[in-house]
Amino acid sequence: MTAERLVVIGGDAAGMSAASQARRLKGPDELAVVAFERGRFTSYSACGIPYWVAGDVDGPDDLVARTPEEHRAHDIDLRLRTEVTEIDVAGCRVRATDRDTGETYWTGFDKLVIATGARPVRPGLPGIDAPGVHGVQTLGDGQALLDSLEQAKGRRAVVVGAGYIGVEMAEALLRRGFEVTVLNRDEQPMTTLDPDMGRLVHRAMDGLGITTVNEAEVTRIETGADGRVTAVATDDTTYPADVVVLGIGVEPETSLARAVGLPVGPQGGLLTDLSMRVVGHDNIWAGGDCVEVLDLVAGHTRHIALGTHANKHGQIIGANVAGGYGTFPGVVGTAVSKVCDLEIARTGLREKDARAVGLRFVTATVEATGRAGYFPGAEPMTVKMLAEYRTGRLLGTQIVGHEGAGKRVDIAAVALTARMTVEQMTALDLGYAPPFSPVWDPVLVAARRATAEVRKAGAA
Repeated sequence: MTAERLVVIGGDAAGMSAASQARRLKGPDELAVVAFERGRFTSYSACGIPYWVAGDVDGPDDLVARTPEEHRAHDIDLRLRTEVTEIDVAGCRVRATDRDTGETYWTGFDKLVIATGARPVRPGLPGIDAPGVHGVQTLGDGQALLDSLEQAKGRRAVVVGAGYIGVEMAEALLRRGFEVTVLNRDEQPMTTLDPDMGRLVHRAMDGLGITTVNEAEVTRIETGADGRVTAVATDDTTYPADVVVLGIGVEPETSLARAVGLPVGPQGGLLTDLSMRVVGHDNIWAGGDCVEVLDLVAGHTRHIALGTHANKHGQIIGANVAGGYGTFPGVVGTAVSKVCDLEIARTGLREKDARAVGLRFVTATVEATGRAGYFPGAEPMTVKMLAEYRTGRLLGTQIVGHEGAGKRVDIAAVALTARMTVEQMTALDLGYAPPFSPVWDPVLVAARRATAEVRKAGAA
């Protein structure tokens, strides 16, 4: 019997998780697995790049979960530096090009996995491609940035964008000894938070010596006689720069899929069913940063580029490709980050998200400490909750604080997934001891306050 062939496009989290899971469930005599990766690395943590730049991680090898050699040892035909340039859906084949030799060839498939990831948003500004201007999406990007920092003639860095990557890169550059300016087009940094919580992040960044300029629209990148970046210009002024990092966000890399008419959602990501099979195609699956998934709170699809989701997608796809069954029900939008010792977390909906889907809500914001107030090292944190008007169903939680603040968001993430009300949350049996929490955990304090706001709104 001839083995079926699985072709995987993309050699990072979703793609290689799918390939590895399929291989675990079916041997090479039943399923041949071919994986194409246009870069030099596989199964690596792009989320770790800021910490490599900052010096917390020694080098790129530390960010690699499984090397190409390890994948090949498990009978996966992994082809590095090979880019898939075309998908022939009707003919069940893909065209690939070896980026080193230029050789182009077709490879047939019985089953196809698209895991092409996301690409950094790179606006078409004058000078955007100048030496010294960097995105940070791949390990190669990280190395290029480190090389650029060594070559920089001065110590001035400008970060364009103040989302997760922008804030994390600002810290990394600060720790590298650079004078850092963050240019943010929005009202406050961290637009994944409501502006009142983003203001806390702004205040902390200022306290660290990071200059954050809000409502700043970048218009061009200025360069010197050698072509290298010298400044970043906005509508109002110019900011000198020896290096520029783009932290504007990412968008799904779906150009291959779009070219053959595969379905995409409103945010540009591929649309799949619960088994991660591309809608309308029985033998094509997709996962990772190139897809949209169901937001369990808002009730519509969203694009969320996180390695946690990508690895889960890959596991589910691999099981389904190999004849098993698995589903990915959706997400609640949980994320956590930090800038120096300030921890930033969110899950669920922001105020504008709730309004966009027609939900009425109340909010509650509390200030508390992560440990018993009398215990040494007790640090403040701010917790904000959104609850649905009348029903009290939890809609979202945002937390900004110091040690122990960020991972508390997981309590709210579980409550959102279980569709709990804020009143039900007040009875949660959470761990308590003075070194870890006050008698009333800050999340439960916020839930109590939100419960009171729901009752007040219902009585009005």
